[in-house]
Amino acid sequence: MQSAIVKTIFLTLLLAFSLPATAMEPRDIIQDSAHDIFDIINTNRADYEAHPEKLVQLVNDILMPWFDDIYAARLILGRHGRGVPADKIQAFASAMQDLLVQRYANSMLRFKSKDQLQVLKLRGTNTDKLTRVRARIAMDNNQWIPVEYSFHKVGDMWKLFDVTAEGISYIITYRNQIGPMVQADGLDAVTESLRSGTVELADN
Repeated sequence: MQSAIVKTIFLTLLLAFSLPATAMEPRDIIQDSAHDIFDIINTNRADYEAHPEKLVQLVNDILMPWFDDIYAARLILGRHGRGVPADKIQAFASAMQDLLVQRYANSMLRFKSKDQLQVLKLRGTNTDKLTRVRARIAMDNNQWIPVEYSFHKVGDMWKLFDVTAEGISYIITYRNQIGPMVQADGLDAVTESLRSGTVELADN
């Protein structure tokens, strides 16, 4: 996967999270919140460019409430997460999220218009366990990238757990890299490497 696609996956994760998700359907969450986050970025663009740490904080504030990081972490770990205590899964999920935020937050400044994201009509079978929202996003070269958001319902709230861009899944991308690391070194060591930023995660 090219770096641009990884950034697209991460950035489109962020577009889904500026509105409360309890009373909204997944498609509406993507459609309506994208407008809000574009407004926030454009209003504060100069400040974010001068103070990248503020952009990191914005990303964390947007992402934390609506992304099911624990479920995503378990999917990334796959069989390596079976029987692992909840606190270790939480530590891994937090370390993974922190690394991705630090790595890609500044790329949000590439978005300049709400028209860069177009949400498409739902199709296929969608349930509380899995609802997919299709969209497309315009990159810097005006090329449209197909994106698919995977939601499931937790209580009365829809939560996002995976994003696929050009057929490449966030979950699978990191499962293929993290799995062998956990098998070789153990989950605690991998979590610490993520937390310290010493782990090497490729963009392909």
